[in-house]
Amino acid sequence: MMTLKLRKLFKSFRADESGAVTVDWVVLTAAIVGLGMVVMKTVGGGIEGLGNSIVSDLQGRASGYENQ
Repeated sequence: MMTLKLRKLFKSFRADESGAVTVDWVVLTAAIVGLGMVVMKTVGGGIEGLGNSIVSDLQGRASGYENQ
């Protein structure tokens, strides 16, 4: 009698798909965040070098208007 109840409970648990979409979204979001981290790690050095180049170029220029 007890095994019949457990078997019925297991079948209903196996057939229930109410949380499957949530799990899919969590996995998809984690994959997107992980991919973003990999891209930033790969491109980050170039972005930092370009930023430093822009800063040094702007520091060498005069700002404002000059009297002529």
